Amino acid sequence: MYIALESSSFDAPKAQALSVRACCSSLGLFTAARPNNHLLAALPACDWQHLSRHMELVEMPLGQVLYESGDDLTHVVFPTTAIVSLLNLTASGACAEFATVGNDGLVGVPLLMGGMSTNGRAVVQSAGHGYRLNRQVVVDELNAGGAVMQLLLRYTQALLTQVAQTALCNRHHAVEQQVSRLILQNLDRVQGNCLQMTQELLASKLGVRRESVTLVALALQRDGLIRYARGRIEVLDRQSLEDRACECYAVVKLECDRLLPRAPADAAPLWAMQRADAQTG
Repeated sequence: MYIALESSSFDAPKAQALSVRACCSSLGLFTAARPNNHLLAALPACDWQHLSRHMELVEMPLGQVLYESGDDLTHVVFPTTAIVSLLNLTASGACAEFATVGNDGLVGVPLLMGGMSTNGRAVVQSAGHGYRLNRQVVVDELNAGGAVMQLLLRYTQALLTQVAQTALCNRHHAVEQQVSRLILQNLDRVQGNCLQMTQELLASKLGVRRESVTLVALALQRDGLIRYARGRIEVLDRQSLEDRACECYAVVKLECDRLLPRAPADAAPLWAMQRADAQTG
């Protein structure tokens, strides 16, 4: 699979460089600690060592628009502590969320599918940081094949599962089920049991009236599942909240866990051996 850019600077991947990286990966050479992003954590050591040279740590403030519909993709972003909402908009300006991206993935999937422009809007809904990677580096990795391409394509499949399940959920499940799913979905992408999320934001993500979300939030708080005040949601009883959510949350989570391990299966023993050798040497 080869993806061409319009830029004249595009170079085909070098077979010699690939063979060196493949050899390095087979040796399990130890590299520095990974960022808190599941995709980056799952890369083989040598692929991470290569890509980390091109990574740029960026601040992602609340409300930042990473791209609008039709924009050219110049980078992909791997959030570490930020959460990004992917939205589709109507001609009148109304919107609804079709996917959420946090430390589980990347923003810029159209690039992985061969498209250089975007559909919808990507906006930061929870401030934090992430790592930005130039699109040329991504395209080179896709054209080269190997572990990076396979991992990114598996993430694409997981994201498509989330998109499909969100469409089903918005059409067939009650607002309380949708709100519970959304809280859990976002909670998986942060540390701890608290979220910064207003009722207005919840309503816009689901494409429903704010009054509907207010009634649900009051009911969940009355039953002791959450504590809500001034745009801060604290989950008090996660198991009961999962029981209130529809099956969509579990379906997406199981598919992500299946497709996206947090680290290569053989990485831990190899790195442990490397550290042990260094200590005894």
